[in-house]
Amino acid sequence: MGFHMAAGVILLLLMIPAVYRIVAGPTPIDRAVGVNVIGTKTAVLLVLIGAVFQRVDMFVDFALAYGLLNFIGSVAAARYLHRTREHALAEDAIGGEEGA
Repeated sequence: MGFHMAAGVILLLLMIPAVYRIVAGPTPIDRAVGVNVIGTKTAVLLVLIGAVFQRVDMFVDFALAYGLLNFIGSVAAARYLHRTREHALAEDAIGGEEGA
């Protein structure tokens, strides 16, 4: 049980730089990656919690579901950011032609 607690505390401490990246940015992609890192570490923490309570089978299911939601959310955010960037580039190209 001591190992699991130590591993959990270390994972929580390793989330601090990801939280900083979410807050500081500087780009939306950096923020999305920070959220994804926290989601991944949370899934690992769920498995560690299952080991502490000796119910790994149940918590692995939770971790897999959470990981899948984290992945789908990351893909959705990436698609949104990609389309937003394409839209902004298209507007810049149209605006640049009008000014000429």
